[in-house]
Amino acid sequence: MSTQVRTRPSSDKDMIPKPLLRAMLALVLVSLAIVTFSVVTGREHVGVPKSATITAERSVILQGGGAQSVKVLAPDGTTLMDLPHGGFITVVQNGLERARQTAGVDPALPVRIVEYANGRLAVIDDKTGWSAELGAFGSDNRAAFERLMSLN
Repeated sequence: MSTQVRTRPSSDKDMIPKPLLRAMLALVLVSLAIVTFSVVTGREHVGVPKSATITAERSVILQGGGAQSVKVLAPDGTTLMDLPHGGFITVVQNGLERARQTAGVDPALPVRIVEYANGRLAVIDDKTGWSAELGAFGSDNRAAFERLMSLN
């Protein structure tokens, strides 16, 4: 009975190829050069929403109830909606809760839903500076917050 001894392949094969490492370094350096150029020249930011006047605003409290549920409360604490499967509203509430937890802000404080004259709709947390542009997430997700704006 013969015993076979397995030899480990050369460790050279486990290494990242040098051309790939050089390409990754080049990518980092080019990115830094572009950002530096943008900052030094004072280039205007792109992707920043255009400012507009506020046409409608509503304060609500988004109260999480687990991974999928959310309650929408008026600032006085009355329940406006109880959503066992809140969908996108739950996603926004989770993001808001995380921002408030990081900033050490009470999660039970109201947040503003703001509609602008140029058609933008946003959720804004004045306590942490966190915000979400709702139009960026599609018309169905935007519609969920439009419904919140129309509640009595």
